[in-house]
Amino acid sequence: MNSLASRPKLIALVGPTGSGKSALAVEAALVLHGEIVNCDSMQLYRRLNIGTAKPTDQQRRLVPHHLYDLLEPDEVYSAGRYMQEARGICRQIAGRGHTPVVVGGTGLYLRALLEGVFEGPGRTEELRRRLHRIGDKRGSVYLHRLLARRDPEAARRIQPADRIRLVRALEVFFATGSPISRLQPSREPFDEVSIVKIVLNLPRSELYARINRRVEEMFQSGLIEEVESLLRQGYSPDLKAFEALGYRAVVRFLKGEITIEEAVESTRRDTRRYSKRQMTWFRREADVHWIPFAGEDPRALAEVLKIVEMNN
Repeated sequence: MNSLASRPKLIALVGPTGSGKSALAVEAALVLHGEIVNCDSMQLYRRLNIGTAKPTDQQRRLVPHHLYDLLEPDEVYSAGRYMQEARGICRQIAGRGHTPVVVGGTGLYLRALLEGVFEGPGRTEELRRRLHRIGDKRGSVYLHRLLARRDPEAARRIQPADRIRLVRALEVFFATGSPISRLQPSREPFDEVSIVKIVLNLPRSELYARINRRVEEMFQSGLIEEVESLLRQGYSPDLKAFEALGYRAVVRFLKGEITIEEAVESTRRDTRRYSKRQMTWFRREADVHWIPFAGEDPRALAEVLKIVEMNN
């Protein structure tokens, strides 16, 4: 293992949706001779542009961007595949003498990249759908109680509101008969790099105001037309890609189930809730530097540069 001082640096710039990460990442990469690596599970998909708030063409011209527009909307992806591909790209960037700047808000992917991932047995689609239906009907707290009876250790680690991890733990138990906590994790940390983790941590009122404005701009910029185009191309609204914030609300609007005003408000509410879950995840991370500014605020860039300098 290389000494910490001799390892290339990797900057992870993460935070909740709507906090200005993409803009700040470009500014930081320009100063630090960096290249940007996506860590947003929905920005991996082609044709999902407006609702996922991908970097603009201008931003992409300024700095190389990697792992955007990688998948068709009906492709399946995993944290394990992300780990392999993102690590490979980070190695290439470091090999060019540049700094990988990992940007996004998908905490699971960040953890996979930096700490490794345990994928366990293959996923069982029907079993997972059944567990999600139980969660829809009886709530995530019921799933948590179900897990606690079968795998108390996993239940202690997983929050009752963390539906995705609850379903995965139950899926592993019912598929293998063994608690996920007893299965030997095969994680390998990414110790080839020196990691600097930075989280944008805006005051909640400011973040929620930014989210509300951003959702309004998404609808004004053509989110409805983007969803219509996906449906015309034959993509099912049940696909994973349609879990991107706003897309299923638009589908419901197009079906006449809700009004446009309700679709906008539903997207705002879901986005605010998602941002709260993101921050809950990042607060569990160790060795994190917090920045209390939006990405476009000049003070944010100054803080990033100061943190990077402190970690040299």
